[in-house]
Amino acid sequence: QVQLVESGGGLVQVGGDLRISCAASGIIFSRYAMGWFRQAPGKEREFLAAISRSGSIISSADSHKGRFTISRDNAKNTVYLQMNSLKPEDTAVYYCAADLTGDVGSVSRRRYEYDYWGQGTQVTVSS
Repeated sequence: QVQLVESGGGLVQVGGDLRISCAASGIIFSRYAMGWFRQAPGKEREFLAAISRSGSIISSADSHKGRFTISRDNAKNTVYLQMNSLKPEDTAVYYCAADLTGDVGSVSRRRYEYDYWGQGTQVTVSS
């Protein structure tokens, strides 16, 4: 019943840009903080960015530099990750996650805080 479905991944050239999406169903989307993570082969899942119910944001170093930007559209039950100036090391499976919280300002970079996860979308960056 609860589904988070990522889309928009694919093959992109070095230096290119990509926006990936995560559409949620089976939840009242506005009651969840949302996060983006990625996982490359042989590595643990890495936090990228999260956005609270009220729109406050925490981010990784890359996100803080402006390469990755998280946003949400509650009317569409969708969270986005805009990725710019992509590098080969950005190649990974990108996952979105939902964190049910009664605090509109709450955000977390910890995997265990999240209640639901999508199946991921593959992003491959090549020259």
